[in-house]
Amino acid sequence: MTKITREKIPVKHYKLLKCLTGIKGFDEITEGGLPKNRTTLVSGNAGSGKTLFGIDFLIKGATDYKEPGILMSFEETEDELYKDVASLNMDLPALVSRKKIVLEHVILDRKDIQETDFNLEGIFVRLEEAIDSIGAKRVVLDSIESLFAGITDLGILRLEIKRLFRWLKEKQVTAIVTGEPGKDGSYTRHGLEAYVSDCIILLDNRVRDQIATRRIRVIKYRGSKHGTSEYPFVIDDEGLSVIPITSAGLEQPGTDRRVSTGIPSFDKLFKTGKGYTRGSTILASGTAGCGKTSFGAAFALASCKRGERCLIFSYEESAGQLVQNMKSIGIDLAPWIKKGLLMIVALRPSFLGLEMHLLNVYKLVDSFKPKAVVVDPLTSLLGQGGQHEVTSLITRMIDLLKSRGITMFFTSLVSANFQSNTSGEIGVSSVIDTWIVVRMVEDDEGRKRTREVFIVKSRGTNHDSDVHKFIMSDDGINVIPYAESKLSTNKNKGFDKNVPENKKNK
Repeated sequence: MTKITREKIPVKHYKLLKCLTGIKGFDEITEGGLPKNRTTLVSGNAGSGKTLFGIDFLIKGATDYKEPGILMSFEETEDELYKDVASLNMDLPALVSRKKIVLEHVILDRKDIQETDFNLEGIFVRLEEAIDSIGAKRVVLDSIESLFAGITDLGILRLEIKRLFRWLKEKQVTAIVTGEPGKDGSYTRHGLEAYVSDCIILLDNRVRDQIATRRIRVIKYRGSKHGTSEYPFVIDDEGLSVIPITSAGLEQPGTDRRVSTGIPSFDKLFKTGKGYTRGSTILASGTAGCGKTSFGAAFALASCKRGERCLIFSYEESAGQLVQNMKSIGIDLAPWIKKGLLMIVALRPSFLGLEMHLLNVYKLVDSFKPKAVVVDPLTSLLGQGGQHEVTSLITRMIDLLKSRGITMFFTSLVSANFQSNTSGEIGVSSVIDTWIVVRMVEDDEGRKRTREVFIVKSRGTNHDSDVHKFIMSDDGINVIPYAESKLSTNKNKGFDKNVPENKKNK
């Protein structure tokens, strides 16, 4: 009997190709951009940024990836589209004149829409001519509601929508179709496009406590993993930027290098005698007037003296006021500003809002390239969002700076009755490497006040955890070790022969 063996047929691995959008942060959360040569539905209410998302996608394609594109608009004329992006750093007219992008404005009148013989042949002819004229690889249709307005026959509607999406796929273009959510919770008013789309992006612009926040979410992505959370995004002069721009993964490199605190006597409290770990996060918390900002300024000055750039975000004092106040205790920041090693950014967080403020941090870090950053104080951010939003912003800020080896110094204001071992009102002690508490204490009679400092924790470093006195004078900050402070106090009390220790010494 002949033995029959089955031939092993090699399995072909199919991999979904992706098209980079060039939109900051978006390609990270989608792990490579939109599905290539397929259609994506971008849904959102009026003012959420749908049209700008499509324009940004086309412009980045033409300028960064050499992929010409077509924008077919059923709502806005060419001049109106130019005005829409005039305030942004997007030279759309130049790209159109160089035939990198083609703008097609299609006017749809009620008389042109007859359900009995409705079809998209005219649209296909115009699109094909435009695509062939420049070899387009990207297409944006804005919006599908206008294209199918007035069609009530669901049978015709379903057939034409499927036909449109199939035609775009056959033309081997990566397409975006914009739409508005329906009242029933669907992602378009017709509710059919979502089923035939390979990817669905939802944009949202919500207002809570008088603060507007734009958010983006990937609802569906066939054949690909993607971030499923809501991500804040902002629109500025460079287009769209999705936050987080960088990965929130814990991939920061470790190091045993040290940087000075800027206070030699405080450096000694770390067993290495050299201060903080380079690239780590430091938090100084305490009540008002106890010296948090002064510790931050001393650290900034030490960075500049090493020839390293430092960036200070001051949320409560102007740059001039901060320089003047620090000069009174021997910390002169002005010369380093003139040398270009120190930049002080003084602004209220409320001026920008949380997400725009975080984007501003990203841009300044990219342009100034500091080795140290001081934020004074973190608690000023609390009024701009809830606890979760503020903590999320700080975590993303830390991830950015750590990934670049930047040493961070934060201050946090706590209430006067602060007693417990927490990081104050922010609650970010878990992401802090070194935590310092500065405080003001009174003697038993309440007549004399003394400043004290102690190190709550310092990861990977042996440190002195005792409470020490510190003095701010014209010569700067001087931390007095506990033993010396006690000896000084005994000397000030005078010699008492009845004290056993003094009897023995005598």
